[in-house]
Amino acid sequence: MNQAIQFPDREWWDESAKAVCFPALVNGFQVLCAISGESLIRRYGNDRSALENFQQFRWDIEEEAEQAIKAEEEDDQGWVWLS
Repeated sequence: MNQAIQFPDREWWDESAKAVCFPALVNGFQVLCAISGESLIRRYGNDRSALENFQQFRWDIEEEAEQAIKAEEEDDQGWVWLS
């Protein structure tokens, strides 16, 4: 299935989830995605904040999120969590 997936630049740090959250638009519908701060530190180090790591490596993270969306890997609440 060919899906049009876009990622607007509207990421935010969610303190309660300890994750960077970001929306994806899939054929006009919003899907919420997230990656934990712990995962960002594990991947990219702790020289920057989790949000700065996300912004620095946005393209790689969005590519991973796109693959997860295409594979329909949403949780029970409809979120796509990257690990």
